[in-house]
Amino acid sequence: MATTFPRQYARTNRLTLGAPRAFTVAPDGDRVVFLRSGGGTDRAHALWVRDLTDGREFAVADPAVLLDGATEELSAEERARRERSREGSAGIVAYATDTAVELAAFALSGRLFLTELRAGTARELPATGAVLDPRPDPDGDRVAYVSGGELRTVDCDGTGERALVTPESDTVTYGVAEFVAAEEMQRHRGYWWSPDGEQLLVARVDDAPVRRWWIGDPANPERKPTEVAYPAAGTPNAEVTLHLLAADGSGRTEVAWDRERFPYLARVHWSPYGPPLLLVQARDQRSQLLLTVDRETGAATPLREERDEVWLELFAGVPAWAPDGRLVRIVDQDGARRLLLDDRPLTSAALHVRAVLDIGPRHVMFSASAGDPGAAEGAADGSTEHGEPGDIGVYRVPYDPEHPEGAAPGGGGGGAGWERLATEPVPHVASAVRGGETVVLSSAVLDRPGARATVLRPDADGRLETLGALASYAEQPVLTAAPELLHAGRRAIPTALLLPAGYRAEDGPLPVLMDPYGGPHGQRVTAAHNAHLTSQWFANQGFAVVVADGRGTPGRSPAWEKANSRDLAAVNLADQVDALHALAEEYPLDLTRVGIRGWSYGGFLAGLAVLRRPEVFHAAVVGAPVTDQRLYDTHYTERYLGDPRENPAGYAANSLVTDEGLVEAREPHRPMMLIHGLADDNVVVAHGLRLSSALLAAGRPHEVLPLSGVTHMPTQEVVAENLLLLQVDFLRRSLGIPAPERT
Repeated sequence: MATTFPRQYARTNRLTLGAPRAFTVAPDGDRVVFLRSGGGTDRAHALWVRDLTDGREFAVADPAVLLDGATEELSAEERARRERSREGSAGIVAYATDTAVELAAFALSGRLFLTELRAGTARELPATGAVLDPRPDPDGDRVAYVSGGELRTVDCDGTGERALVTPESDTVTYGVAEFVAAEEMQRHRGYWWSPDGEQLLVARVDDAPVRRWWIGDPANPERKPTEVAYPAAGTPNAEVTLHLLAADGSGRTEVAWDRERFPYLARVHWSPYGPPLLLVQARDQRSQLLLTVDRETGAATPLREERDEVWLELFAGVPAWAPDGRLVRIVDQDGARRLLLDDRPLTSAALHVRAVLDIGPRHVMFSASAGDPGAAEGAADGSTEHGEPGDIGVYRVPYDPEHPEGAAPGGGGGGAGWERLATEPVPHVASAVRGGETVVLSSAVLDRPGARATVLRPDADGRLETLGALASYAEQPVLTAAPELLHAGRRAIPTALLLPAGYRAEDGPLPVLMDPYGGPHGQRVTAAHNAHLTSQWFANQGFAVVVADGRGTPGRSPAWEKANSRDLAAVNLADQVDALHALAEEYPLDLTRVGIRGWSYGGFLAGLAVLRRPEVFHAAVVGAPVTDQRLYDTHYTERYLGDPRENPAGYAANSLVTDEGLVEAREPHRPMMLIHGLADDNVVVAHGLRLSSALLAAGRPHEVLPLSGVTHMPTQEVVAENLLLLQVDFLRRSLGIPAPERT
């Protein structure tokens, strides 16, 4: 029997298995280290090396060999770490190297392993307890790791295993990021080596102030509920402090700053080019402080304070030192998101900078989208001229754009001196890493499945030439996505439209399925083929599928991203309606049969749609929704809605339920399928249950699909496959659509 897309998508972990990822390039530029599983359905990743001197590609650590065929076992701490990072595969899922990229350390089944990358040999090091986040020191002499909340080290020859610091109580951990840092700030680390390997900066987290919740599994009543420290909006956070530790265990100094004013430790940077650099943030996220740390005394000195009347976004790769000691950062300035060196812009409003990828001896490498032409005037609606929807490029800019050494002629848009690194036609979605003069550029395009990891190196004229690509073993999808990317309506909302394969206009108007995320940090409209496969599958079931990235989604301008401040619901829902109606003016859409589906924020948006705009939306699949904003975490929710004690009306208006019941639900009632994982510790199942109770109290029939043992990230094959099938069956029943033959 032919493999269906839902089956393939589930067993290949969304077609990611077998593809190379997590690249590290040696500083001499001769070796690329990466993770890859053995095939498109193999969940266990091995550690690989590509030797650029002879072109060999070989595995240096294979989990099946290292575990001697035993089943992988994960500690509760490792499961939580993978949940926060949305890691759904197995085997070696993360590693860290020394500065020279001679050694790599990783945890496997809670055990500590070290690999000599040139020789391709791996060995186990002695460790105490279940190992979490092992990292070699810069010189490759010893490895630090976390176990049971302790930060420990062991010499690379297997001797000298010891605890550097031990928790004072069962609410304290060292070297681990707290929940909101890992979930919302994208800071997944809790300790950092000094460049000389003599010291470490270590985060101490005490979650004693955090309220406790209990997550049980009703399908297995013999199991005790799991206690979770969850900092819901308006409630206390964990207390986070930072400490300087001597690597030999001989000394410890607390790094002191005004934690009352700036409680969030958002970023830590420690490189050879300057003192330790911290970014600490106020709870309302409207101000933040950059600090330098004296490594002898622990004294923290303010370097600069940044403010924003709406909120300050956090970015990957910054703040950081350039090799000459100047400060690299990303700032919202004059309506645009710019890359700065100290106070001097390296980019203009022509680019919307997204992240810093690498800071080299001559260039800063970063990712960016086209800037919003209306952003300089602060217009959230932009103007009539925009870049390609979904295009995310990799760029590099020299520190002195007046003399762009190494830049390609004509590469610096607007004369600013930057150069786009590309091996694919625009638009595409790309990211990159660098080591020495070698760059690994990973890029995806609309007309080819998957991503291609290309190795580049400058030729004699400074232009990057291709040395080859890293092999991918990922499966080819059984269907082809054919999205049309466009700007919809007066706001030029980035939108993807997908029609059934083989559809012709004379076939008549199509029922519509809106398929959004539609909120902060969730860009769905991208110029990458695989990003649209699920939407295409739904389209092939007889729908015109619309994916719209309205205001509040990333990648366009600061004003666009911040337009939903204090009013998520009204702004995000309005843009879904506007995109739908704008497309209906040009395409054969049946506006009498409009469904909507979404997960997480998209689930909130789907529920919102049928409750508040039932004249537009006729059925909804509501997956793992945030229905009561008071039950979601501090750093995320308070950024957009403020403190619930100070803005109770705003929280009610931006929720689906209150203690009294449904919020602003209108007639007529529309069918709703509510899906939630019972083990979800991010958007806890209380959200879904409260919505179901409110619907029942209001006499509104609905369907509930509880997922036993499933977290916020459904990775179990059977669950992932049948979720797609059950959703499309519900939508057909609710909208009166006959079922075609499944593919």
